[in-house]
Amino acid sequence: MAVAAWAGGALIGRELESGTARLAWTQSVSPARWLAGLLTVAALPLAAGGALLALVFGWVWSSDRPQLVSNWTYDRVFIPHGPLLPALLLLGLAVGALAGLALGRTLPALGTAAAVTLAVRLYLRTAWLPLRGPLHGFWALQLAATAMVLALAAAATVGAFWLLRRRTR
Repeated sequence: MAVAAWAGGALIGRELESGTARLAWTQSVSPARWLAGLLTVAALPLAAGGALLALVFGWVWSSDRPQLVSNWTYDRVFIPHGPLLPALLLLGLAVGALAGLALGRTLPALGTAAAVTLAVRLYLRTAWLPLRGPLHGFWALQLAATAMVLALAAAATVGAFWLLRRRTR
């Protein structure tokens, strides 16, 4: 998740801090297109890598369960075992982009993105245990948590585009 926070916060913050973004905007690239391009280039490998890691983790965990933690509610099993891992990576990217646009500096944006992503992860650790009553089973809980994280990522992305539009008028 630190890589995702770096990809969003440091990439956007660095471009704003160094003036590279303004140079791109004076060429034929609109600010929205610039942000969409950066987010797409960063999101594709993050989502694909996260999905691959989740598949490998699931394969290893299911093949040698007696040697590993056998309770799927343990957060170090629950998070990397399904689509929640790529969703958390996309959240880190989106929050990093929002922080980079809001702060305009590389290191503060990186720290903010990492802190918010960690806070969401820690919230998930405490939130899914009470949800085990109404949501039965691993996949119901995994998909509900993934939907929540993707909604937060979408909100952060919309916020980043809104802030960019507001600042570049």
